[in-house]
Amino acid sequence: MPTYDYRCPTNNRVVEVRHRISEQLSSWGELCEQAGLEVGDTPPDSPVEKLATGGQVVRSGSLGDNNRPCQMGARCGGGSCPLN
Repeated sequence: MPTYDYRCPTNNRVVEVRHRISEQLSSWGELCEQAGLEVGDTPPDSPVEKLATGGQVVRSGSLGDNNRPCQMGARCGGGSCPLN
């Protein structure tokens, strides 16, 4: 099952949960139940929003430019990049 991050604007907390793609959590109470957390002082009917998060790792070789500097300061071509 994929993981998703949700943010509650009422308490500004971000919580990561796993659920089916077809599921959508819409309240703090639903989110806490799914994550196994106590609701605490936040009203259970407080809305939550799903955050757009990445999680995929893109290998430099798949980008088509194997001789560009990468964020680690090395050249990505020739296997010298620690992110490959």
